[in-house]
Amino acid sequence: MVRVCKAAVKGKMTTAFVWALLLLWACLVVPYQTSYDEREGPDPSHHQMDRKGYHQNTRLREVRECQRCCDPGDETPHQFSSQQYLKYQIVPQINITLLKGEKGDTGERGPYGKTGRAGQMGPPGPNGIKGSKGSMGLPGETCKSYYAAFSVARKKGLHSNDYYQTLVFDTELVNLYGHFNMFTGKFYCYVPGIYYFSLNVHTWNQKETYLHVMHNEREVVILYTQPSDRSIMQSQSLMLELERNDQVWVRLFKGERENAIFSDEFDTYIIFNGHLIKPKNEL
Repeated sequence: MVRVCKAAVKGKMTTAFVWALLLLWACLVVPYQTSYDEREGPDPSHHQMDRKGYHQNTRLREVRECQRCCDPGDETPHQFSSQQYLKYQIVPQINITLLKGEKGDTGERGPYGKTGRAGQMGPPGPNGIKGSKGSMGLPGETCKSYYAAFSVARKKGLHSNDYYQTLVFDTELVNLYGHFNMFTGKFYCYVPGIYYFSLNVHTWNQKETYLHVMHNEREVVILYTQPSDRSIMQSQSLMLELERNDQVWVRLFKGERENAIFSDEFDTYIIFNGHLIKPKNEL
């Protein structure tokens, strides 16, 4: 009888131990299942699962309260039934400061970019403080008056042996600033503007008088007298607009007859005059 009771008691203890292991396994599986459900997202049956878990926890709590201290097996920890464990992912962290190299040298300066558009002019700034009086400067040049004039004569008669012969003068009456060259017999313009010229000659008896007043290489006016028994004074005048380095001179021309102009050493019969009327910068 005693053996039968011992066997019955032993069978009950084994059954209680098996149930204790099943309850422990259930407590360990439920928290991981709950965390997995939370990571996957909301589920419509979430409220139903909470209700099932609530009843299951209640049953476990009742069984745990009824378990005796003398039953074999380890006691199930209370923290396993209430605490949920989450799966954590280990992320390696690298200290960037350990991989950072030393600071390099400053590079060369690059080219300038394109110039941008000019901005709008800003408002004028305030007037500055009045400065001190400066020292007196050097005296300036006096106002220059541009002018040119000449008057030359010839006291020797001349016969034209060539078709073209320049009339050269031997007496200088007025030659302001030396603009008339006595060796070439030409007036050179150094002050551009309007000029007046006049030519006076004395004819020769029974000879033709034929002269040209030349502007550079162009005949401008003619002074002409046919042969006559009487010698007379002839004159020609004109105005020209000259540019710098222009030339004005007198030329004898030989036609079919002998060409000549009269003069002697006692009196002056041949005169060529010219002067500036108005310079170009005042026109």
